[in-house]
Amino acid sequence: MRVLLVGAGGVGGAITRIAARRPFFEAMVVTDYDPDRAEAAVAAVGGDARFTAEQVDAGDEAAVARLLQLHRCDVLLNATDPRFVMPLFRAARSAGAAYLDMAMSLSRPHAERPYEECGVKLGDEQFAQAADWEKAGLLAVVGMGVEPGLSDVFARYAADELFDEIEEIGIRDGANLAVDGYDFAPSFSIWTTIEECLNPPVVYESGKGWFTTEPFSEPEVFDFPDGIGPVECVNVEHEEVLLVPRWVDARRVTFKYGLGREFVETLRTLHLLGLDRTDPVTVPGPDGPVKVSPRDVVAACLPDPATLGERMHGKTCAGTWVRGVKDGRPREVYLYHVVDNQWSMAEYGSQAVVWQTAINPVVALELIATGAWSGAGVLGPEAFPARPFLDLLTDYGSPWGMREQ
Repeated sequence: MRVLLVGAGGVGGAITRIAARRPFFEAMVVTDYDPDRAEAAVAAVGGDARFTAEQVDAGDEAAVARLLQLHRCDVLLNATDPRFVMPLFRAARSAGAAYLDMAMSLSRPHAERPYEECGVKLGDEQFAQAADWEKAGLLAVVGMGVEPGLSDVFARYAADELFDEIEEIGIRDGANLAVDGYDFAPSFSIWTTIEECLNPPVVYESGKGWFTTEPFSEPEVFDFPDGIGPVECVNVEHEEVLLVPRWVDARRVTFKYGLGREFVETLRTLHLLGLDRTDPVTVPGPDGPVKVSPRDVVAACLPDPATLGERMHGKTCAGTWVRGVKDGRPREVYLYHVVDNQWSMAEYGSQAVVWQTAINPVVALELIATGAWSGAGVLGPEAFPARPFLDLLTDYGSPWGMREQ
């Protein structure tokens, strides 16, 4: 397998460190708009000749397609933010390569009823092209990070091995991470965090389909394992709600994020001031007026999450809570994956949140390389057997857990 990795930031850099320990691929071309970041990600793997660096603009479909063909890459792994999903998705298709991402194409709220009805849903643009990918015999695996990704694998595992009927699947994400020296320092891309937290959350119910609610709705306290403890979680827009019902039979699907009240209030303030906007505004510059995106300004003012590992401590937990019936009896479980920042920094030099995101696409690539996962079209993680993924994740030295509720 020959891989074109687009994006050499925190997650992309972690991907190279994880992949370097595995023999399943022949080459990985690491690319970024900033050539220094691509070179740094390659340098971090200590002279492994399978890795090379290139510069590319992720929004330039033709340039990405040329790189895929030049390096004879079988698959494009997208480690950029969601703005670049569609150009990279199209570039892979035009070059005849497989595609894998960790976040799907962006949504747009309903124009008149944003908190009741869906407008353009996450992934709609990609799924609209599913027939073309299938006809071409090409595979696009969408939403294959940790959330979405491993959380979806957990949903498939629960349906296959733990339940006869599923009443509800709820993704629950929480952490007790803290960053020394910062009052506000998100552990993941603030651009993506704003997008998913301030858009109308989507809920799925059988018979009703997908619908939306107010941001931060239905608060609940969820008790996370491995010493993290109780965290208040709220509804957030996330890909799992759009993916799980396509392949797993469940009466209700939700995603709730353990943000904490201070984080929620900060996001609300950004929204109130219009600083969550992506449309450019005109501001004075040294050479005259310039246009800038308010959200990009917010991101530029905050520390790069990839650089926070040395100051960070605590654990992060991604998991899938499932309630239903097995052998005629009610059952409720929480399937989860916990990463301790101290461990991930010592073992890989990557902070916990980006490392937890990065390991899952690498596992998926290895399953595709070995033929354990195969297919054509636009498919979510639920479309594949879960057991090979979970076994391989454990083999990578990152076991998962299950708690009976």
